[in-house]
Amino acid sequence: MGRRLVPLTLDNLQDLPSRCRSCVFWELDPVSGEAAVKAGTGEMEKESWISAVLLEWGSCGRVVYVDDIPVGFVLYAPPAYVARSMSFPTSPVSPDAVQLITAMIVPGYQGQGLGRVMVQTVAKDLLRRGFKAIEAFGEARWEGPHCLLPAEHLLAVGFKTVRPHPVHPRLRLELRSTLSWKEDVELALDRLLGAARKEPALRPL
Repeated sequence: MGRRLVPLTLDNLQDLPSRCRSCVFWELDPVSGEAAVKAGTGEMEKESWISAVLLEWGSCGRVVYVDDIPVGFVLYAPPAYVARSMSFPTSPVSPDAVQLITAMIVPGYQGQGLGRVMVQTVAKDLLRRGFKAIEAFGEARWEGPHCLLPAEHLLAVGFKTVRPHPVHPRLRLELRSTLSWKEDVELALDRLLGAARKEPALRPL
C-alpha cells in the first residue's frame, strides 16, 4: 500500500470530499458564511480563502493519498485567518498555537495509522515554523458528522482542556508530544478523524 501526504493547494483542492470543498463554516464569519451558502458560492469562497492563506502564511493543510486515491485531509491555520474562531464562547486560541480547523479520514481507511501519521506530519511542519501547540474547539455534545471534532475523541488522543465549556470547550495539544506517539494512539485518532465530516449547512453556535 503506497501512501502519500502532500500539502493542500488549489491544484488538489478538488480531491477533498465535495461537501468539504464548498463548506465555509470556518473560513467566513457566520453572516458571510450564511450568505455564501444561500448564494451557492461556497466553493469559490473556499478557493479564495486557501489562496490567501497560502500566499500570506504558507501551507495550511495536508491531503492523504493511498495508492493515489485521496482518503483524508487536515486543515489548520493561525486563528487570525479563521473567521469563525472568534465566535466561540471559549475563544481566543492561544497566541503560541495554530488552530486545528477540521480533519477526516474516509470510511474504509480508518484503523491503518493514517491519522497518526497525518497529525505527526502537521506537528513537524508547525514546529519548524516556530509554533508550540495546536488547539481546537471541540463539540462536547457531538451527535454526528459536523465541522467540529468531538471533544471526547480529542481528549482521547492527547489534547488537554484549556478552557472548559459544556458545549464547545477549547482543547490543546503540545506539538512535541505528537512526535513520540506510540501505536496505541492510532485507534482513538482514527476514530476522531473518521468522525468529522464537514457539512454545507451552517449550524448556530
